[in-house]
Amino acid sequence: MRVVIQRVTKAEVKVDGTVIGACGLGLLILAGIEEADTEEDATWLSAKIANLRIFSDAEGKMNLSVKEVNGGMLVVSQFTLHASTQKGNRPSYIQAARPEKALPLFNTFVTMLEKELGKPVATGKFGAHMEVSLVNDGPVTITIDTKNKQ
Repeated sequence: MRVVIQRVTKAEVKVDGTVIGACGLGLLILAGIEEADTEEDATWLSAKIANLRIFSDAEGKMNLSVKEVNGGMLVVSQFTLHASTQKGNRPSYIQAARPEKALPLFNTFVTMLEKELGKPVATGKFGAHMEVSLVNDGPVTITIDTKNKQ
């Protein structure tokens, strides 16, 4: 699994002009799933994200997690995170998981994030054309790939 995590003051996702998911202070997570991903990847990643200390404490140091600031999460599926641009100018998405594999794993990932956070997590609509807007706080943007756990 590959994610882009953005610390936000607010974020929302629209489908056909209607807001279907939003959060205030918290994290916008763009999530890409590849064929080789497993439930173990989702478990490791959900714990890692929920406990990332990327929010400021009283001294202004990034020392608090989204849980500690009672933040929210908005998770949006994004297969294009697995784009390969090695050949030519048209990206290949051959590494991205097919919907029949990606959707159940995406749903599992969201459920695990909800357990870690202790409250519901907002999402986009899997497979839909979405408009995502956000106010990146900091800006703070972090990428994590479960195939490269550093």
